Amino acid sequence: MRLKLLAEWLKDHDLLDAAVEERLRRLEAQVRSDKVMVAFVAEFSRGKSEMINAIFFAGYGRRIMPASAGRTTMCPTEMGYDAEVPPCLRLLPIETRLQPQALMEWRMAPEKWTRIDLDVNNPQQLAASFEKVAETRTVTQEEARALGFWNSQTPEDNPLVDAQGMVEVPKWRHALINFAHPLLKQGLVILDTPGLNAIGAEPELTVSLIPQAQAVVFILGADTGVTKSDLSIWREHLVSETGNSETRLVVLNKIDTLWDELSSPGQIKAQIERQKRSTAEILGITPDKVIAVSAQKGLVAKVSSDAALLEQSCLRELEDVLAHDMLGRRQKILGAAMAQGIAELRTETGRVINIRKRDLTEQTMELRGLQGKNASVIRHMRSRISQEQAEFDQGGAKIHAVRSVHLKLLREVFAILGPKVLKAEMAQLTEALMQKGLKLGVKRAYGDTFDRLRANLNRVQGLTGEIQNMLAATFRQLNAEYGFSLQAPAEPQMAAYLKDLDMVERSHLQYLGVGNAFKLAQPEFADRLVRALSTRLRSVHETALGEVELWSKSAAAQLDAQLRERRRNFARRIEAIDRIQQAAGGLEERIHEIDVQEATLDQLDIKLVELTDYLISSNESHVLSTELEFA
Repeated sequence: MRLKLLAEWLKDHDLLDAAVEERLRRLEAQVRSDKVMVAFVAEFSRGKSEMINAIFFAGYGRRIMPASAGRTTMCPTEMGYDAEVPPCLRLLPIETRLQPQALMEWRMAPEKWTRIDLDVNNPQQLAASFEKVAETRTVTQEEARALGFWNSQTPEDNPLVDAQGMVEVPKWRHALINFAHPLLKQGLVILDTPGLNAIGAEPELTVSLIPQAQAVVFILGADTGVTKSDLSIWREHLVSETGNSETRLVVLNKIDTLWDELSSPGQIKAQIERQKRSTAEILGITPDKVIAVSAQKGLVAKVSSDAALLEQSCLRELEDVLAHDMLGRRQKILGAAMAQGIAELRTETGRVINIRKRDLTEQTMELRGLQGKNASVIRHMRSRISQEQAEFDQGGAKIHAVRSVHLKLLREVFAILGPKVLKAEMAQLTEALMQKGLKLGVKRAYGDTFDRLRANLNRVQGLTGEIQNMLAATFRQLNAEYGFSLQAPAEPQMAAYLKDLDMVERSHLQYLGVGNAFKLAQPEFADRLVRALSTRLRSVHETALGEVELWSKSAAAQLDAQLRERRRNFARRIEAIDRIQQAAGGLEERIHEIDVQEATLDQLDIKLVELTDYLISSNESHVLSTELEFA
């Protein structure tokens, strides 16, 4: 709302140029879309759904997410909040896996999803709706193979075959829940993932959604400890060579199974601490990254308002980590980005106000110099201003030439980061993956692809460097010749996008181990893997391109603003002289008008600082005072 008010104020005072408008649009989009995704990852029967009930739905006085024994969450489920969408559950049919589109592309086709509107005041309707997430359907083994749930090479991972030779698979590929919980309203998105077999069947989970999550909560059972399948999920999908333990949190659930009536509270606590240390040692993390809780007892405690049981369940510790460590860290990053964006916007707008002030000062000095002078001197002044204007207009050809070179280099950047280059790279990679048999050279094919993509980003950095040098030289020349105050904006840096590429490559290479060789031998799986990669890389390229575009617009808009203001200045000076020639009292009247205009500009300057200061300080105070309540 405040950003919109600022935009309207800038527009009312003719201060909203293309660059400022674009910056405001991006800041607003960032505020709306900046989310903190936390992936809840666990093998089946670790109490993950119960944990979600305890954190998000305890206020309903009952379970909302299905949390019975066995497999309850059959498809990956994202739970977040979008104010522009009514509360609803959207489900993507599992059959979409047979089609070439990646999961991200299906998000852009809402008509393909089954939508169920949610009545947030009706717990029974909510619970009945969420049961849909656990729905299954029976298919032939051949269909299961095509969908990614059957692999002859790893029979231990395959679903059970019934008497008719059919197998059970999830009915839905992905679920989206839009729900207005305080945590979700502040930007938290929960990604609830099923067990190892389902994770492995959906490449976008392993190479896109989970790696891109700001944090991962890995849930184990205190009654089972770290099982073989738990360890497989951890090693294959949640850890990498770079050591991302800061964003990995392990939750040891079901500690109530260790509450033994024959043991003292001290003995129980010591046993839980031993379990935490053992878990940390097996997973190779520090013990402070392991939290022991009882989600079930936490839910019961909240429903029955039992403060002692809630404390014993240790659920609050997990909630505090979600609210203050994970969400709080992201909000601080967003707050800093917002403050920087507003400060840059203020600088760009302040520059235009200062140009107007300087032009008015020049006009005042010029007009005061005419006081007491005769008509011929005034005519000479008008002739001199017209000559200056003509010389300035002739200089436009030079500016046009610089812009042509600038645009030529920009077109090269857009071509490198555009869809055509990426499509060609993905086609080449797909060809390597579609070779028959085991793909022993697949890691090399991936490595070569990423080497070329990194080289492209380095080439973009070289081109933006050329443009930056040209802009800086041109701006210095124009400042010297015309008294402009142009300043080339900071050159975009590709280092962050190179880092993104490294992260994407690691998530894929980690997934291309010997253990997945048989999956990769299946053409439909390899195709889904490349499509998931393509979606992720397209996002990296588009973000990098957006930054280059904003940088280019900032430079062009700055030049346009100063050219426009100079032309207006010439027009105002000539108009003033004409009025003075027509009326004897015109000179004093015009000087008075300029004084009023200067006072108005001073007020604009003060108001700009006031509006932007409010946005920066209110954003910082929001981040500092964020106190999240749990239902």
